[in-house]
Amino acid sequence: MNNSNSLTITPDIVRQHGLTLEEFNRIEDLLGRELNFTELGIFSVMWSEHCSYKSSRYYLKKLPTTGPRVLQGPGENAGVVDIGDGVAAVFKIESHNHPSFIEPRQGAATGVGGILRDIFTMGARPIALMNSLRFGASDHSRTRFLVNGVIDGISNYGNCTGVPTVGGEIYFDPCYNGNILVNVFCLGLIQSDKIFLGNASGVGNPVIYFGSKTGRDGIHGASMASSEFDESSEEKRPTVQVGDPFAEKLLIEACLELMKEDWVVGIQDMGAAGLTCSTFEMAGRAGTGIDLELSKVPMREVGMTPYETLLSESQERMLVVVSKGMEQNALALFDKWDLDAAVVGEVTDTPMVRIFDNGNPVVNLPVELVVDGALDLKRPTKKPEYLKEVDHVNLGFIPEPERGEEILKKLLSSPNIASKHWVYEQYDHMVRLNTLGLPGSDAAVLRVKGSQKALALSVDCNSRYCYLDPFQGAQIAVAECVRNIACSGGDPIGLTNCLNFGNPENPEIMWQFEQAVSGMGEACKFFDIPVVSGNVSLYNETSGEAIYPTPTVAVVGLLEDRSFHTTQWFKEDGDLVALIGLTMEEFGGSEYLKIMCDRVEGKPPHLDLRLAQSVNKLCLELIREKILASAHDCSEGGLAVALAESCMSHPLAAKGATLDIDSTVRNDAFLFGESQSRILISFSAKNRLVVEAKAKAMEVPFAIIGKVGGDSLIVDINGKEFIREEVSHLKELWFGALETYVG
Repeated sequence: MNNSNSLTITPDIVRQHGLTLEEFNRIEDLLGRELNFTELGIFSVMWSEHCSYKSSRYYLKKLPTTGPRVLQGPGENAGVVDIGDGVAAVFKIESHNHPSFIEPRQGAATGVGGILRDIFTMGARPIALMNSLRFGASDHSRTRFLVNGVIDGISNYGNCTGVPTVGGEIYFDPCYNGNILVNVFCLGLIQSDKIFLGNASGVGNPVIYFGSKTGRDGIHGASMASSEFDESSEEKRPTVQVGDPFAEKLLIEACLELMKEDWVVGIQDMGAAGLTCSTFEMAGRAGTGIDLELSKVPMREVGMTPYETLLSESQERMLVVVSKGMEQNALALFDKWDLDAAVVGEVTDTPMVRIFDNGNPVVNLPVELVVDGALDLKRPTKKPEYLKEVDHVNLGFIPEPERGEEILKKLLSSPNIASKHWVYEQYDHMVRLNTLGLPGSDAAVLRVKGSQKALALSVDCNSRYCYLDPFQGAQIAVAECVRNIACSGGDPIGLTNCLNFGNPENPEIMWQFEQAVSGMGEACKFFDIPVVSGNVSLYNETSGEAIYPTPTVAVVGLLEDRSFHTTQWFKEDGDLVALIGLTMEEFGGSEYLKIMCDRVEGKPPHLDLRLAQSVNKLCLELIREKILASAHDCSEGGLAVALAESCMSHPLAAKGATLDIDSTVRNDAFLFGESQSRILISFSAKNRLVVEAKAKAMEVPFAIIGKVGGDSLIVDINGKEFIREEVSHLKELWFGALETYVG
């Protein structure tokens, strides 16, 4: 290897590495000496926004992270929540936004690979993937290319590793033209007493590298994700990693076999910042040091410098510490799985990382300074000026319609509402045979083998709401996820988040971030849901144009009995249709306002957390008494879209419905407004009195509004017909719209 440490570090080189001159001078003052070039590279990635969370960690302390089920909260590779009977759920959501915008197929694929490693690094077998995707407008020159590349990358990597992709969400908005979002969630199962952590303890224990060889791909990936894009973004293509799902599959099986041994001390994947991050973080968690010899690292390119080796983000690589004397056992196991492996270092009792190249020292840095030395940047905040222009809905732009069929058809044809079958049919969602329901209902539900239990998974965020009011928008994201879990028969037990925002150096962006985290924290505390893992993705901004704030949340719910699993589609002719919850005259941030008037304005729908909790409780009680045939939450597009989806989404045969509604608000507000905390249910007519009595006893707003049957969706409001349309025609529009949209 060539050594580039003789290069002179200039202020321009410091800035190119994403550090301020103040940060650089502080590092040298604390070290009491000058940095060399390789050490500068280490600080550039470890003090980057992506790795250090220096702009966000002050606010993240507002999130509740503990609870009786929490076995491992934030700070490790993933969160762990006890589900009983000696089994725990391990889960996390992460972003791969910047790489996916530059090279969508590999960016999305390596996002899947990275989140899988976060899960099996803990000792868990991954059993499910989900994703939350955001793309730009249909007429933008790159949208179709990006959509097709991302979907192909996700499906190829997940399918090849044998982990089902069971659900997710996809939205389109011009605010994502310059920065798409690719957030990937993974869930695994583990024995609750067999959790592995990423720490390097035990002085003298060997440090072993295993997996794929190291190359030059992905260098500076972490720092690239810590700056906004500009016209030169295409030039950053070489920083995107290249994934190999077949190597990942070998890695999964090798790790799970390895973790059966009692001589495994600590293990971590090489994700952002590669070998640098895993080495320093493992030492940091244990309060130890590591000596590392780079000449022993398996390489696939010749002439790589220490700088390149340490900052490479080549995929499918791991670092493990084993008990001294057991290194040959570990190497034999890796050889069995056809993985490259080598002892590259050992744990020391001095909290320093010393790195050598053929015996020559190239790095000598204190662990704590590198891992935790970046200052918390309590950046200034300022309420955005744009809110003054969009804080109310001008009803003059929304004439009250005489009939609703054309509006409903336009909404069902919107890519944000249309069936996502074009996406999920490219995913293998049934591999391993845990999936209880096909994608397309409110939450994905998976059986927990060896028990009667099941887990429900939901991911959600309405970024328009967050643009108009980030505090309320983040609360709505949590509440909708919880409602989706309830509609499927589960109780929420844990949450993970992916906080996607623009440039934190802009006080208006930091105000959005602060408000969103505060809102999310309050909602999680109210619903008693711990936040056990997560990710912050800042600098989602191009040439000063930021994305809408998008604090994506994923909630995991527990069904103690999988027979409680409930789906959204109507089941039997003659079943009664009812609405739980309160409808108000609200248009702010709605899909209706965007589709019909091309406007994003107003206040998001009002959210009453107590009402939300009561609605969920009533729904769950009815499910557990085996009374409900279906349950579906009302979200984008309002009640009319929820009705249509309940009619259309039956996997075998569509079902019509006739509704007779009494309303005191505008017809379009009742049907297309997006009032929160509403669930559409259906049940046998014989249970009418029981359902009405339960709703009354729990003081939850409730009304029977119609009946299942026929081949049309018919809606009368105050005795006058407002919608009459054949379900088959609605389904044709809904089913084909997304595929048409992306070409």
